[in-house]
Amino acid sequence: MYVLETKGLSKIYGSKGKGLAVKALDNFNMTVKEGEFLGVMGPSGSGKTTLLNILATIDSPSSGEVHINGKNPHKLDKDRLALFRRKNLGFVFQDFNLLDTLSVKENIILPLVLDGVNSSVIEKKVGELARVLDIENILHKRTYEISGGQQQRTACARALINDPSIILADEPTGNLDSKASNDLMEALERINKERGATIVMVTHDAFAASFCNRIIMIKDGKFFLEIVKSSTRQVFFKEILDSLSLIGGGHNEAI
Repeated sequence: MYVLETKGLSKIYGSKGKGLAVKALDNFNMTVKEGEFLGVMGPSGSGKTTLLNILATIDSPSSGEVHINGKNPHKLDKDRLALFRRKNLGFVFQDFNLLDTLSVKENIILPLVLDGVNSSVIEKKVGELARVLDIENILHKRTYEISGGQQQRTACARALINDPSIILADEPTGNLDSKASNDLMEALERINKERGATIVMVTHDAFAASFCNRIIMIKDGKFFLEIVKSSTRQVFFKEILDSLSLIGGGHNEAI
């Protein structure tokens, strides 16, 4: 069974009757297996952000279905959806979304504290994640005392602390410099390989995408092509750049 599957996913914004309708997604199908690191790319306006928002249950499809662990979250009522989100989805945003009134450690463990998890379990989990993400020495600091790269790795730890079925990452390197981007992507790669985490990442950055196992490219709301890593990351990076030029977006374009 797939961790994630979409069937005939479409999203229309605006009014058909007034001729203002925009089809952001058009009969889009995709599957993600457990332990995959999938990148989603495409030109500006291709529908990739709409796709991520629907997968994250932030937005709802106009038609079609989303299945996460065999369940369609868009069929759940508000309370059950909130529980489903907390148990199954982890989120990493471009803007970190950390609470600056809390320490790094407090930000990370907040989901477990809200769930009433035993303190010894919390300490074990946060220790393991801090090691993998190389943030052990900043756990006591406030978020405004650390770098952007450290903030994003803290956000990754928070996303992983509940052992979600899938991590959804939206342009996670968008606000980072090249070194911080590299550190973050190496951390995500470790998480994927060592912990078997399933990750779906929307990105415009070909370098970041080269850390994935597979890339799906979207154009005009439709599946355009797929690239699977079969060799080194350097070779995969070149294949991604070649595909971006084919789809109509260079690697510097905000896509």
